[in-house]
Amino acid sequence: MTTTFGTFEPALSVRQVLSLERVLAGEPEVVAGASQLDRPVRWVHVAEAPDVGVMLTGGEMVLTTGVLLAGDEEKQAEYIRSLHRAEAAAVVLGLGRAFPSPPDAMRRAAERCGLPMVVLHRPFPFAELTEEVQARLVRRKFAAVSLSESVRTALTGLITVGAPLQSLLDEIAQHGACPVVVTNLAHRVLATAGERPAVDDVLRDWERISRQAGGNEGDGWIRAELGGRGERWGQIMLCGYRGDTATGRLLADRAAEALVLHRMLGGNSAHTWEEQSAQSLLTDLASGVVPARQLLPRARAAGLPVNRRTFVPLVVRAGEPAQLDRVLRLVGLPGLVAELADGATAVLLSLARDQDAASLTAHFAARLRTESASPKTVVAAADPRIAWDDVPAGLREAQHVADAVADSSAVLDLPAVVRLKDVHLRGLIRLLRDDPQVQSFAERELDGLLCAADEDLLSVLRTYLATGRNKSRTAQLHHVSRPALYRRLEAIQGRLGVDLDDFEQAASVHIALLAHDAQQG
Repeated sequence: MTTTFGTFEPALSVRQVLSLERVLAGEPEVVAGASQLDRPVRWVHVAEAPDVGVMLTGGEMVLTTGVLLAGDEEKQAEYIRSLHRAEAAAVVLGLGRAFPSPPDAMRRAAERCGLPMVVLHRPFPFAELTEEVQARLVRRKFAAVSLSESVRTALTGLITVGAPLQSLLDEIAQHGACPVVVTNLAHRVLATAGERPAVDDVLRDWERISRQAGGNEGDGWIRAELGGRGERWGQIMLCGYRGDTATGRLLADRAAEALVLHRMLGGNSAHTWEEQSAQSLLTDLASGVVPARQLLPRARAAGLPVNRRTFVPLVVRAGEPAQLDRVLRLVGLPGLVAELADGATAVLLSLARDQDAASLTAHFAARLRTESASPKTVVAAADPRIAWDDVPAGLREAQHVADAVADSSAVLDLPAVVRLKDVHLRGLIRLLRDDPQVQSFAERELDGLLCAADEDLLSVLRTYLATGRNKSRTAQLHHVSRPALYRRLEAIQGRLGVDLDDFEQAASVHIALLAHDAQQG
């Protein structure tokens, strides 16, 4: 696992040190390098030697009275340059006997180098500042170690019990108290966590955020890369983290480690996370629990074009999500693919307004049938939707059509794309299948055949009625002779007490059988 940040080191910024009560008593004034006050202070060092730069390792705030620099402007400028070369965090000069006012040579040199230079107008015991800062750094380091172990323990525990990705992200968001976003390398959002209003705010502005090369770490946008074995496949981002940057880096690193481990142990891939993201979005859309308008930022962040588009909701039976996704890429159509329950897969196409939705949907269905080579593949479609708010109803319509033909594709001559008008009475019965009166009607009409021993007769009846009472076709489909079929039909009529040559009685039995199949489905 690799991250965009280095080793974690708890630190205070120059600005934070200057806001300490003991420092404020010295009346500090920033006379140079004011734009660099967010530099981290790793240590505080009291030094009067002109060559102090050679003793530093970087990140120190150097405290001095400048007593050995008075009267030599070149030495003063070189002192500042040496601190800059040593990557000191800042220099604090106590005004007094050596320098009653800020020396111009030091100030100009610090401004050119971008080194924060602070003067103290009142006498100040440097030892007190050193003691307080060092104590704070030690406490922060201990807190950082504690946080690191707490996060690692919590995430490892979730991974051990096989928790899903979302549980890990929820835990990370709780520790960070900010939205968390996982993306692929194309900056498409795969998963999010955090308070929903805050997450929605991030997603609404995701186009701008994702275009930023590295994000403004000072504003709490902290990223860590996801990958391993020399391959990057995504990143995790803390969005608007309000703690100090170093702690945020640690949290992002620990989160990245856990997500990589989760992927390795679960045998998952970044593509699987994309499927989970699409599944969550389309499930929320179809259920109607979350208003479609609130889901628009998620769809846009997931890479689905949503501005001035025509949306075509589809539900496919006997098609694997990975296969559907591959066919979408082959025909060059943007869309989301998500596995639903009962072996169905939802597909939401997003087409330009000037494209022919019907022909493109038919082209997709034809290519899918060719690629799958399965006669059982059924592509159910709702009418195209122009408004995003109408997409949920479209998904439910497509699901309804797919359900209506789920048990009948073997005996019905279906078009390449099945729509609501193609399911006729079967579709109506599907809609009414949960009505108690319809259930009672079905049981009453079929009472003589509703036992396990009569399943063969029920299957013959189903085929006979679905083929329009075509005896030859029914015998052919069941691989029996005509006389054998006649005997079975006579048995069925005797059990039910009906005459199947009578249109009204046959229609009543057919409706009851459709209702029975819909309820069983």
